Amino acid sequence: MADNTYQQTEKLSDQLVIRRARRVTWVGFWWNALLGTIKVVAGVLGRSGALVADGIHSFSDFITDLIVIVFIGVARKKPDANYQYGHGKYETFATMLIAVALGIVGIFIFVEGITQVIHAIGGTLPPRPGFIALVICGLSIIVKEILYRYTRRVGEQIHSAAVVANAWHHRSDAFSSIATLIGVAGAYILGHRWLILDPIAQAVVAIFIIIVAIKMAAPAIRELLEVSLPSDTAGQIRRAIESTPGVCAYHHLRTRRNGNKIIIEVHIKVDPDISVRQGHQIATAVENNIRAIFGADTIITTHTEPSA
Repeated sequence: MADNTYQQTEKLSDQLVIRRARRVTWVGFWWNALLGTIKVVAGVLGRSGALVADGIHSFSDFITDLIVIVFIGVARKKPDANYQYGHGKYETFATMLIAVALGIVGIFIFVEGITQVIHAIGGTLPPRPGFIALVICGLSIIVKEILYRYTRRVGEQIHSAAVVANAWHHRSDAFSSIATLIGVAGAYILGHRWLILDPIAQAVVAIFIIIVAIKMAAPAIRELLEVSLPSDTAGQIRRAIESTPGVCAYHHLRTRRNGNKIIIEVHIKVDPDISVRQGHQIATAVENNIRAIFGADTIITTHTEPSA
């Protein structure tokens, strides 16, 4: 997932961020439409229930793609009277929705796989899949891995958690296709006794999909609950404050995230004999030092008080 350590990077305008996010998401959207259709058709023709389920998984990406397309624009809107800290939580909410959708798909695939395993143990084996199912599985793995790498790279470049989350949804589809490929190949090559490999592999990879969903949802939940920033990030903030000339001490440091921005509140103590103007200059220097690390959009509130 995304690194929790913030570093100042290329400053991108909100319009450019939205344009890049929507472009990469539309690319995934149309590929998902194509792959989903091909998988379902090939699954029916190739007598592979696993491939049909895999196609349904690809179609589920439609939902997450639309979520990103809609929410990424809202998240980058400027602060207003109702959202004075900006609309960044909308992107966090979108990430949460993607994680939930991914988890539901994973559970669906797992239950379907286990059900087929139970039926196979009872003597009701699925039919032997055709060669076309093998070909489509291989094609899907290649395409989805390319989409994952492309989408994640763009998401990290524009610092969009929702786009990165959508990239992991692409990879989960690749995992699903790998499970399908293992099962289909085993059933096709090894013969009748190995038809159970298809649902077993499907259930195993479904577990990994659910784990990815949990890892994706965890930081989104933490942000929505306004949990403090990680200790390494807080350490960077503390060092920036402590290295500012004129700061005698500080306390009441509070941190949280709002989408792609971080919010910091801190009380700094200064020499009680300096002027108000000098105290303000020290506070400004603290804010500039922090923004030099985390970016100009960092929201910082400093309270200046005399040192005892």
